This record gives sequence, structure tokens and C-alpha cells, in this order.
Amino acid sequence: MASHRRPKQPSRTRVTVLTTAAAAAVALSANAANAAPSEKLSKNEVKAKVDKLYEEAEQATEKLDGAKEKQDKLQKQISTLQDNVARGQEELNQLRDGLGSMASAQYRTGGIDPSVALFLSSDPDDYLDQASTMDQLSAQQVEALKKVQEKQRSLAQQRKEAADKLKDLADTRAELAKKKKEVQSKLGSAQRLLNTLTAKEKAALAAAEQERSTRASERVDLGNSTSASGRAAAAFSAGQTKIGSPYVYGASGPSSFDCSGFTSWAYAQAGVTIPRTSQAQANAGTRIYSQSDLKVGDLVIFYGDYHHVGLYAGNGQVLHAPRTGTVVRYEAISNMTFEFGVRI
Repeated sequence: MASHRRPKQPSRTRVTVLTTAAAAAVALSANAANAAPSEKLSKNEVKAKVDKLYEEAEQATEKLDGAKEKQDKLQKQISTLQDNVARGQEELNQLRDGLGSMASAQYRTGGIDPSVALFLSSDPDDYLDQASTMDQLSAQQVEALKKVQEKQRSLAQQRKEAADKLKDLADTRAELAKKKKEVQSKLGSAQRLLNTLTAKEKAALAAAEQERSTRASERVDLGNSTSASGRAAAAFSAGQTKIGSPYVYGASGPSSFDCSGFTSWAYAQAGVTIPRTSQAQANAGTRIYSQSDLKVGDLVIFYGDYHHVGLYAGNGQVLHAPRTGTVVRYEAISNMTFEFGVRI
């Protein structure tokens, strides 16, 4: 006898799962189809994206340089404070020894109790608070006791200052690591983009960059511009000796540079110390807002956040370390967003 039972219907949960999976599969197929044409960027598109990443890397580099500069300054300050604390502790020990010697001598002549001498050398602040015992001390002992107090307070303050700076140093090192990671991430992304190009395309980009560097460095017309000062002229002359040196983030010479590392190195050769970062260099001297007023050797600040700097070379040109993948070279100021010059 034939069975008249209805076939078992799939559960609502199973239908929902299957429907969702099917929809997802269709969506993925559609997305893959849409993405396929744009996966391979043209050489010019890659270059534009890489240039943008290099600019972002340079912004992060200037912050990295600032953190490095702060770290170096803090380390020097901490070292000085620690030396001062060590010397101060020796002086305090000598003052206490002297105070104890006076108390011992007074005891031998029938004066102050030796327990008081011990008390004086261990906690003079509490002792002075006990006014009733003051008549047991000579004027010399009171003066010595006050010196101990002053030295103790000074050491406490220096120890606190050193502890605060050590905490600041730890925070700065964490910021340094963060900025270094950010720079490396930007450069890594740029390299991955470049790796999507064919060998022929990469060679073409490299050749174009080489041609630009050669043309900018060897055929530039600097005109007859004068230097802002003797030290500016010396800084510019020093900078010219580094034409062709590679840009390396965080580097400040003598064989490789980032933008502010190059300008600070150049001025150092002229015997002038300027800040390490482009943002700080923007405030290092007198600002010159008109390009026509710039003189050779003036710092030239670019972009709204001041993340790039070079040396004015004359005739609308700047001598600078542009970015990763380039070398120290001349370039037209008009190729970048000019903010102002700084005369040192």
C-alpha cells in the first residue's frame, strides 16, 4: 500500500541559513566582479598614492624627530639631577657628621646628651619643632642644624624633579615607539604599492626620479641672490656639499638626512644651533612672508602644519631633502605649498 505522507519540509531555521548563505555568495561574487578592474592600478595612480604616503611618512618623521629631541634633552636633565642628588647627599652626610661631632664634644664637656646628637643627625626638622630643647644648643649648632634642614629639603625637591622627568621620559619613549611604527607603516604601504607594478613600470618611475634629481641639482639657475648673513651663507655652502645624499627618515647627517636633519646639520656647520624639527625651526628666527624678500640661506617652511623645511637657494629655488626615495637636491619653491621663510 502506497504511503500518502507528505514529504518533510525544511525547518524555518534551515531555510534562513541557506538563504543568507546564498545571498552572501551572490554579494561576494558581485563585489569580486566590481573590484577586479580596479585591483591593478596604473603606474601614475600608484605614483600618486605612493607620493601621498611618503608625505604622510614625512609628517610622522618630524614628530618622531621631536620625540627623539625631547628624549635626549630629558636624559641630559635627568643625568644632571642625579649627579646633583649624589653630590647633595654627600654634603648632607658631611653636615650631619659635623653636627654629631659638635654634640659629642659638648657631651664630653658635660653638655648635651648623646641621644640628642643622634636625634639631630636623623631628623633635624622634628627637633627644631621642639622649642623647649633649643636652649640646649649653641648658636653654632643651630646654624648647622638649619643647613641640614635646607639640604634635606633641596634633595627632596631634586629627587621629586628627577622622578617626574623619569616618568616623562618613559612617556616620551612610548611616543617615540608609536611614531616610529607609524613611519614604518606608511613606508611599508608605499613599498607594497610599488611592488604591484611590473619591473618595467618600476624602472620607468626610478628613471624619471633620477632624471628629476639630476636636472634639479646640476642645471638649476640660482641667479644672483645674496645671502641673508655670513652664517646663512656658510650654512648654504655646507648644504651644497651634500647634494646627492639620500633622504633617510630620522637622519641628521653627515651621510643621510631627513628635511629638518639637513637644515639643522647645515647650520651646525656654520656654528649655529637651531632646533631639530621643522615645526620648531619655523619659530627659530624672523619670519619672512614674501618670497621676493627671501635671501640665500634662509629657512623655507612648507605646508600648513610646517612639516617640511629647506634652505633658500636663490631664484625661486630651495635646497632640501625631499622625502624617502630621493636625495638632497634643488627644487622650485612653486612645487610645494610655501608658508614663509625664517631668517636665522
